Amino acid sequence: MPARRTALAFAAAFLAGVSLAQAQAQAQDRSIVVFSTTSTQDSGLFGHILPMFKAKTGIDVRVVSQGTGQALDTGRRGDADVVFVHAKAQEQKFVADGFGVKRHPVMYNDFVLIGPKGDPAGAKSKDIVAGLKAIKAKGANFISRGDRSGTHSAELNLWRASGIDIAKEKGPWYKEIGQGMGAALNTASASNAYVLADRGTWISFKNRGDLAIVVEGDNRLFNQYGVMLVNPEKHKHVKKDAGQAFVNWLISPEGQAAINAYKINGQQLFFANANAPGA
Repeated sequence: MPARRTALAFAAAFLAGVSLAQAQAQAQDRSIVVFSTTSTQDSGLFGHILPMFKAKTGIDVRVVSQGTGQALDTGRRGDADVVFVHAKAQEQKFVADGFGVKRHPVMYNDFVLIGPKGDPAGAKSKDIVAGLKAIKAKGANFISRGDRSGTHSAELNLWRASGIDIAKEKGPWYKEIGQGMGAALNTASASNAYVLADRGTWISFKNRGDLAIVVEGDNRLFNQYGVMLVNPEKHKHVKKDAGQAFVNWLISPEGQAAINAYKINGQQLFFANANAPGA
């Protein structure tokens, strides 16, 4: 009889351990890791939309912010479940190379050229190419993120469009900091310099000092964001169902409405466009 009681107690303890392990596994399955750009984090967007997603699905989202290039590298290594970035050509290559399941457009805003209110370079206009040429001609201080982010990639493309090979022509006026959008704006504010920023982070940025928008409204400043589930066939540990649930919610009418509803001082930071052709 004592032996039977011992066996029953052992079985009960074993089953309790199995139940606890299953519960822990299920809890783990209800959380995902999303690597995203510093602009989506620094702008406060995730703080606005993630509580809505959690209330809808019960899934926790842990966001790690990196520049787009770094975030995609993280996805290639399988250290993310989802990547949410803004460099369309790089996103398409990520999918074409088999690291992402499918690219979905989510939203857009635009880039703005920020600079000192006094505009020492005379860069103020509606033409980003003219603005950058003026900065280069005057050797006015310019802060580059220098971090392989979507914003950094856009900046380099704009220098090329201006006919300037920045790798060869940069001087002491051009400073690469290797950091995110918030840090780049802080550096520009402290040094009274020009910097390319996404509008969302600029609107949410509080340490403006003597900075203001110098160039905006040029079509070349359009800034599209996309989201992708990391391919679970490449990395078996990717949380396919929970990750896809997040992707599906972002592009759903509910998720799109949540993105559009995010405003600071009445200004909308991002514009949902999941169904826009060609986005």
